[in-house]
Amino acid sequence: MSLFSWPVRVYYEDTDSGGVVYYANYLRFMERARTEWLRSFGIEQDQLLQRDGLLFVVRHVDVNYLKPARFNDALQVTVAVHERGRASLIFEQQVLREDGETTTELCRGHVKIACVDAASMRPCPIPDYIHMATVSQRD
Repeated sequence: MSLFSWPVRVYYEDTDSGGVVYYANYLRFMERARTEWLRSFGIEQDQLLQRDGLLFVVRHVDVNYLKPARFNDALQVTVAVHERGRASLIFEQQVLREDGETTTELCRGHVKIACVDAASMRPCPIPDYIHMATVSQRD
């Protein structure tokens, strides 16, 4: 599986009263990385909406929280396509912290996104040009 990685810095606003990253913020980090993954292929989601009337929406998330991230940590959020469907993609994602030569996995998730018609919010096929652009993500 080809792997895309996006850097994220933990800001104070990302942390909870215990000084660790609030659990829901890992989902935000993963969302940003998926957006940047698409952008790396020249695909902008606002243009997808304007030109094709399509949106990508999260259908299902399964997340395992393994270790905490803390304020000011430099993280890497990975994106890899695990499965492709006609109207959906399932991503494997990780949030990693690199400490010198050690990499620690903090969070791992599977995220299923669906392509939907913006007007009806009904599933529709992912455009061929997106599948073609992202084909390098296959095994």
